Amino acid sequence: MDDHHPDSTPLPFSYAPLPAGSAASFPTERRRTNTRLLSLAAVSFSLLALAAFLSSDRDPRNARQPDSSSASSPVSFRPVSRGPSDGVSEKASGAFPTLLSGTTSGDSAAAPPPYPWTNDMLQWQRTGFHFQPPRNWMNDPNGPLWYKGLYHLFYQYNPDSAVWGNITWGHAVSRDLVHWAHLPLAMVPDHWYDLRGVWTGSATILPTGQIVMLYTGSTNESVQVQNLAVPADPSDPLLKTWVKSDSNPVLAPPPGIGPKDFRDPTTAWYDPSDGTWKFAVGSKDGSHAGIVIVYRTPDFVRYELVPGLLHRVPGTGMWECVDFFPVAVAEGPEAAEGMEASAAAGPGVRHVLKASMDDDRHDYYAIGTYDAGTNTWQPEDERMDVGIGLRYDWGMFYASKTFYDPARRRRVLWGWIGEADSEYADVLKGWASLQAVPRTVLFDTKTRSNLLQWPVEEVEKLRMSNKNFSGITIDAGSVFPLNITRATQLDIEAEFEIEEEALAMMVKADVGYNCSTGGGAAGRGMLGPFGLLVLANERLSERTAVYFYIARGIDGNLRTHFCHDELRSSRANDIIKRVVGSTVPVLDGERLSVRILVDHSIVESFAQGGRTCITSRVYPTEAIYGATKVFLFNNATSASVTARSLTIWEMDSTFNHPYST
Repeated sequence: MDDHHPDSTPLPFSYAPLPAGSAASFPTERRRTNTRLLSLAAVSFSLLALAAFLSSDRDPRNARQPDSSSASSPVSFRPVSRGPSDGVSEKASGAFPTLLSGTTSGDSAAAPPPYPWTNDMLQWQRTGFHFQPPRNWMNDPNGPLWYKGLYHLFYQYNPDSAVWGNITWGHAVSRDLVHWAHLPLAMVPDHWYDLRGVWTGSATILPTGQIVMLYTGSTNESVQVQNLAVPADPSDPLLKTWVKSDSNPVLAPPPGIGPKDFRDPTTAWYDPSDGTWKFAVGSKDGSHAGIVIVYRTPDFVRYELVPGLLHRVPGTGMWECVDFFPVAVAEGPEAAEGMEASAAAGPGVRHVLKASMDDDRHDYYAIGTYDAGTNTWQPEDERMDVGIGLRYDWGMFYASKTFYDPARRRRVLWGWIGEADSEYADVLKGWASLQAVPRTVLFDTKTRSNLLQWPVEEVEKLRMSNKNFSGITIDAGSVFPLNITRATQLDIEAEFEIEEEALAMMVKADVGYNCSTGGGAAGRGMLGPFGLLVLANERLSERTAVYFYIARGIDGNLRTHFCHDELRSSRANDIIKRVVGSTVPVLDGERLSVRILVDHSIVESFAQGGRTCITSRVYPTEAIYGATKVFLFNNATSASVTARSLTIWEMDSTFNHPYST
């Protein structure tokens, strides 16, 4: 809820500390590992672990939550909504209990009491190498850019509370996209045209070096308008001060567009055919179709609506945070580099259109052809159009935005990772939300049907000591422990190979399988699931599974599914837990490969070089600090799997701090 709304409920400005808890205090000192002893011990341990793995999925006692008498209050709760009434997507996670939403205990909508989180548990959740402000609420990345040797990230931020509202622009700078310094707020809601929020926007750098920032403001009457801001001092590499144009708002909703359905302008691209800059804005029409409209301007002073629609997809609802950029599709060195927004369309170029779907809070994209003359974009495959086909990420990843990095000739993707816990827990810990690790984006010249996303190379600078577990074969129905001393911040790279005999023997079709309904890591098939268990405790009552599952379709071809199972990631009851994922293209001769970034309460995974990506937020209560373990597992019924290569690095923390000279 917005603090400027006269009927809004006051938000908390301070956070009372929880009682100190000892349950989560574990030693973290480094120990030497004798890999020979590990291998011998693992044989016997795997039998015990497998029993625990399977029994914990079948024993209903393992789903038991703490006795309600252990909670601090008998008050029950009902969900609240934050965002839609103000004209943006839902910002509350939906997990119980929500803040300031008490009901009487006799209410039929009442939920169980909040989980009794301790300080140790909540402090552990803060990440070591993902971007997040020191405190309070954060959501969409805004206006990312590279300027005078520094990367800039602006972001939606509530300076007063750990829940959504009073949205300003936070600001941070970095020389390498991983180590960040926090700067003062860049923009605050201080004019009638953005009084209810300085919402999402994008930066455009003109050939002269001038930066123009277009952003959505929510007016004092909750009308969405587009505004312009520029740096007060272009010579300042920190861009600390911004000036809003006297002409604001520069755009109001055009005829046929609702007052709350006109937001999130893109980076502009130059069209030499008419000498104007063009940019897109997301919306929806009266029949609930998602649409993109385009404006042109010769000087960012005068604006004109371009006739027609750039694109429209029926039934997809409001499109937020639209992004539109070119990618090189011809094989060769150009395909390994990003393209700046104004790159000319041509045979070796396609354009990516991406939108964040207000209806389901996922980011969808499609690859297609842009015709500036007709102001249209068409997908290469209509069956995979925006909103009905590919996603950037099949887990928690929303409101993403790319920018072109001229220093390294790459396109970099940022994405907001929300919380899956309750507002109650967020207020206790004093913060909410992360940004995903920034990813490079390229066209996949092998499949020619999708993008490749991969953590920026600077992330590898955080790698410290590593261990190699290559060559381990995991028999069907087994679990194998990996001796990692500190398993809360990891970078894991693995390649798996399944025995050829088992592949040949699988003749029965398994057409009904998908990640969300396949039973998770506990569901067993001939060729899966198999992969890794991260953020697991020793007895496997808590674990997050990252895995592959191979199924044969009715056409006789094998389909590979890549999934995250969050169902047993925590014993807490006030969080959202799901099984998420999708299929991943695997070409002839390729091994199954995955990279996993583990950073306390977030797990990001990239399958087959980034063809399919999944992000999960998880909140263990026992698998924290020194009690966190990693396991290989194979829950298939008929096939052994070999980790042909498996390397695990411990990751350093970035220790982000306020900027100082």
